[in-house]
Amino acid sequence: MRIDSHQHFWNYDPKRQEWISEEMSRIRKNFTPGDLYPLLQDAKLDGCVAVQADESLRETDFLLDLSAQHEWILGVVGWADLGKDDLDQVLDHYASQEKLVGFREVLQAKDPRYMLREEFVRGMHKLKERDFSYDLLLFPQHLDAALELVKKCPEQRMVIDHLAKPLIKDGEWKEWKKKMSPLAERELIYCKLSGIVTEADWKKWKTEDLLPYLEIVLELFGPERLMYGSDWPVCLLAGEYEQVYRVVDDFTSQLSPSEKDRIMGETAIEFYKI
Repeated sequence: MRIDSHQHFWNYDPKRQEWISEEMSRIRKNFTPGDLYPLLQDAKLDGCVAVQADESLRETDFLLDLSAQHEWILGVVGWADLGKDDLDQVLDHYASQEKLVGFREVLQAKDPRYMLREEFVRGMHKLKERDFSYDLLLFPQHLDAALELVKKCPEQRMVIDHLAKPLIKDGEWKEWKKKMSPLAERELIYCKLSGIVTEADWKKWKTEDLLPYLEIVLELFGPERLMYGSDWPVCLLAGEYEQVYRVVDDFTSQLSPSEKDRIMGETAIEFYKI
């Protein structure tokens, strides 16, 4: 099975999506399953994983409702505040939702030490107890703290979204690789080939700009712990869905068929237990 491991849906609201600035006007509108499905079909993908874009339980419910209406939405990465005292009740509330595969918070918008708070680490252990995964949405400056978190939660499955957003536009990779390497040594840490075009120059990026970063994570994680994700519709800021898909599809064509299959779907199925 071939799947897109990372995309979003929303009914645009300027208050809820206040992160969408004026320069992002392309995505200041609704994005629904009806918009995505033809794109998945064109790319010969069987389904997707819908990931939270708003920090609220309402967002989790919204995505779960969509997944119930569309069988090809194979999993949902919802939101929960891991540091809250009522986390047990929240997780128990969602226990019957088979398509809820994991959780995410917008850690990139917070101080790196935020994820090392005692209550956050305790919440991560509660996810492990219930076999939920966790998506790490980070910038490179968060990677040191992420490694500390992983050491505190060594049995928790985590995936780094968007390669931790390296400074592709600036061509910087050495320090980013240095910080990614110890995370990649942990067998339960995965990485998504997603969100890279929006870290490049939106108007002038070329595939050649992205290849060094793809090659580095392939070296570090191997096909067994890499998964394709479009980051649609955010990717539309820098390119159409087909362009984003083609970058990863072409890149993985250098690999054996079984290795390509891992990146284009099997890794995500394994990680999210779809």
